[in-house]
Amino acid sequence: MTTSRQAYKVDRDHPGSDVAGETAAAMAAASMVFRKSNPHYAHLLLHHAQQLFEFADGYRGQYDSSIAEVKSYYASVSGYKDELLWAALWLHRATGKPGYLDYVVDNAHDFGGTGWAITEFSWDVKYAGVQILAARLLLRGEHTAEQKRTLERYQAKAEHYVCACLGRNAQAGGEDANVERSPGGMLYIRQWNNMQYVTNAAFLLSTYADYLAEAGVGTVTCAGGETAGAGEVAALARAQVDYVLGTNPRGVSYLVGYGAKYPARVHHRAASIVPYKHSKQFIGCSQGFEHWFGRRSSNPNVLVGAIVGGPDRRDRFRDNRDNYMQTEACTYNTAPMVGMFAKLNRMAREERERRAATARSGTAAEV
Repeated sequence: MTTSRQAYKVDRDHPGSDVAGETAAAMAAASMVFRKSNPHYAHLLLHHAQQLFEFADGYRGQYDSSIAEVKSYYASVSGYKDELLWAALWLHRATGKPGYLDYVVDNAHDFGGTGWAITEFSWDVKYAGVQILAARLLLRGEHTAEQKRTLERYQAKAEHYVCACLGRNAQAGGEDANVERSPGGMLYIRQWNNMQYVTNAAFLLSTYADYLAEAGVGTVTCAGGETAGAGEVAALARAQVDYVLGTNPRGVSYLVGYGAKYPARVHHRAASIVPYKHSKQFIGCSQGFEHWFGRRSSNPNVLVGAIVGGPDRRDRFRDNRDNYMQTEACTYNTAPMVGMFAKLNRMAREERERRAATARSGTAAEV
């Protein structure tokens, strides 16, 4: 790598509440993962998560206002208030401290948590995730009497997102009340890297279905009064996973390296240039573009595990390196699918164990 890799920072004079809040949320969530296996590391994560939240809340501002260079690439379109709510909810879950939930309730209206009816979840727009986490607290009864009404408003917005994916919100809510579907059944939000919205929807829908099941609630209530079963929510999540893995009109797995047919010309520098072990020749930025980017052959390196941007609203996909809207690989496409695969693997394992137990009991009865 010979091009400039300049690092940037946010501080009191150049705030970045969105990026600091998101990092606080990630560290708080990760601290829960490592709590048993590495308690020292978990404590360190949680300590810094709380520090980052205090910084993000105390010195408010968008990171793309402080660092102008990111505006053309990763602009903070939703602002920073969704990340502050997101961080507070994860910190509440990780610490159990009531002050974090008070923050989410007190700022619900001003920060848009109970105002925005959202149909997408992404690296930028966190509101749907905020609303689902808040709804979990309501379903579990983890709140005071004074907080209940605000959490019910959060849940109403969470179920708007769920129903939008199901296509069940009343059309009186406008053409944006529901998420479009491709002919093959893929949730469709927008042209550039639509697969991020598909994998995130699968994760959020599956999570909410679990929350409903844990609370013994069988349905969600959609705008206009229509209801949908929790099983239907889980089934849609599974259908989106299956679409990604090849159950689609083209029979293409958009998870690179999986299945018989997957993207071969991923828009990814390292995947599209010959490995060093095969050629010791220096390949700079311009050489990579001039000699490798435009080649029609498959990438010399298979980027196993990457999920590309995916097809358009009519399930069409053009497997070309220069078609970056469809062939670029992003970590935020794959991340939610890791959670989905973990859950589906656990479900499959539990089903095998149930069948084995049934078989053993049947054999014992015959004996």
